Amino acid sequence: MATAIQTRSEHPQPLAWLRDFLREELAPYPGRIALVARIVIAATVVMIITMTFKIPFGAYGAIYAFTISRESTQATLTAAKTAIITFALSGSYVLVGAILVTGQPFLRMLWIIGTLFLLFYALSATTNYFAANRFAYLIAITIPLWDRHVPAGSQVEDTLWAIFGVMLASVVTVALELIFAHLKPWDDLVESIADRLRVVEEVLDSYSTDRPIDEKARKEITRQSMLGTSRLRRILQRSTYSAQYAERMGAVVALTGRLVDLTVNLAYLDIRLSDEADRKRIDALANGIANIRSDLLNGKIPSPIAFESEADTVPSVPLLGEIQRTVSQISEVFSHSPSLSPYAPTQISTDKPWTLFVPDAFSNPDHIKFGLRGCFAASLCYITYNAVDWQGISTCITTCLLTALTTIGTSRQKQVLRFAGAILGGAILGMGSQIFILPSLDSIWEFTLLFAVVTTLAAWIATSGPRLSYGGAQTAVAFYLLNLQEFKFQTSLAVARDRVVGILFGLIVMWIVFDQIGGAPAVIEMKRAFISSMRLMAEFMREPRSSDPKVAIERSASMRETISKTFDKVRSLADAVVLEFGSSRQQDLAMRSRIVQWQPQLRMIYVTRIALLKYRLGLPGFELPEKTHAAQLAFDEWLAQKLDDMADRLEGKAPRTTASDESSIDLLQKAAQIPSGQSEATFAAHMQTFLSLSRSIATSATSLDKEI
Repeated sequence: MATAIQTRSEHPQPLAWLRDFLREELAPYPGRIALVARIVIAATVVMIITMTFKIPFGAYGAIYAFTISRESTQATLTAAKTAIITFALSGSYVLVGAILVTGQPFLRMLWIIGTLFLLFYALSATTNYFAANRFAYLIAITIPLWDRHVPAGSQVEDTLWAIFGVMLASVVTVALELIFAHLKPWDDLVESIADRLRVVEEVLDSYSTDRPIDEKARKEITRQSMLGTSRLRRILQRSTYSAQYAERMGAVVALTGRLVDLTVNLAYLDIRLSDEADRKRIDALANGIANIRSDLLNGKIPSPIAFESEADTVPSVPLLGEIQRTVSQISEVFSHSPSLSPYAPTQISTDKPWTLFVPDAFSNPDHIKFGLRGCFAASLCYITYNAVDWQGISTCITTCLLTALTTIGTSRQKQVLRFAGAILGGAILGMGSQIFILPSLDSIWEFTLLFAVVTTLAAWIATSGPRLSYGGAQTAVAFYLLNLQEFKFQTSLAVARDRVVGILFGLIVMWIVFDQIGGAPAVIEMKRAFISSMRLMAEFMREPRSSDPKVAIERSASMRETISKTFDKVRSLADAVVLEFGSSRQQDLAMRSRIVQWQPQLRMIYVTRIALLKYRLGLPGFELPEKTHAAQLAFDEWLAQKLDDMADRLEGKAPRTTASDESSIDLLQKAAQIPSGQSEATFAAHMQTFLSLSRSIATSATSLDKEI
């Protein structure tokens, strides 16, 4: 029965899959109504201000208010600090560039092409994504202004109005977010994790009390499994959490997703436990989950949970041993962390000054490729609409940029969401309202009601998982560009037609450039990314390679950032695999399922390695005796070799021979001897955590190796 359910959920027919996909993505979840309300209020307030005072570029202000990050109060404050600076710099860049190239068409075209490459490259290679986002956004909406045959004074004035419009949207949105945060502070990430743990607990409670599983709980655990953890990963990506907290919560999110996927199979099994001891074991598991959930909600570090060995688990309950191991790993993630605060400083820190670019900005060719592809797509749009003298479709430039700003998903099927959003927001809602609704409206309040209804629909879609959210954003973009560009009812459908054509043309160009030229199936890219994460982890195990502590810490921090991004890329591509169809779909989903299963375990190895790194670096308070330190070097090399072997196996290569699992950890334990001049009690307290972490990472690595 469990196998049938899993097969049905992983390999559905396209139409059935689409129906289930939409139902699950559009279903309410805790906090969704409040998030939609905040988006609608912010966009509506910006619209009312711009329409009342006739501030140009109201559409772009509303778009910005719709799409700005709302993941946490701290992220909102950061947005407020960076918005004014980046918009001012962007406006200055446009004005200076216009002064230098105005009146010289060929030079201007070269300047625009170079600028477009700079924008797309900055989105990929800079450390502050949101600053690059704002910088690029303003330039994209002002490029068409300087193509008009109007006096230079009017062009400068319109550019300044564009700067003011998006700044106003930023200020209004930030102010509203701070008000909402003051009225009801909450942590969306922790509450969402706790909600998933609660559903798992309900299913296990049913077995421990020997009663049928409630149908509501069965539907909820199924919905959570289908929804996945993509929204939670997006919160982590957009947050301003400390690196240590983000890394550990990333592991918790992955393990929680794995726990839900395991439990959903149990929810459809008819199991009756007659042995009281068996019920007590499952009850202990449910209580352990309840304790983790309570500790997370109360801001406390969960206490480590140890269960009986898998050999002693209930044989009539499938996957119980795997569920126990996953719960134990969740409890261990923060077990050696001094704080659960999202903004606590990391234990391994460096005084490295702030830098504009990410560590691999000039060594990773992916940044250059992204910049060239984005530049080619946007330049093609720019040259085309100027060559045919069709200025009305200049929205294709902004569409290219907005399309490239999609944070999750790279598969070709993402284009379906973009086309659907453009058709829904532009052709159906935008042009439909101009034909059937707007002629009957005669006040701004009536228009406000229409605007709020459309924005609510778009926001509800946009607050889905990243597999669907861009469709909502594109719906809002298309509707706003049609109905907020002028301060009057547009009697000609030609304007609406041109803007819809511009949006669709931009989407077509982005689809061709990003998905058709040199594109690979998402499952292949996912496997490559997972193997790459293993290779990076192997290198991380061998760090530090430099005897200079400052260099070693900086290099380790750089590698941690790269590994975290690779983990996120694997999960993003996993979302994209689900949206791809073809003759190999079942095989692709099977590979996706295996990698998704292995990923949390690799994350657990990563988190444990971070805790062990301070011993390897010999930071104050974590020094090891010389003999123990030498044994740790050998132990780390064994771990690195095991990870390399796993990567070789996935690539179809023969793994190299490594030392036995027992000898590696045994040698490390034997080397943990009492140094001269130190009491046994003091040394035991110092080494207990070190050996516990070492055993944990060895167990995780061995388990993952056996599965692969």
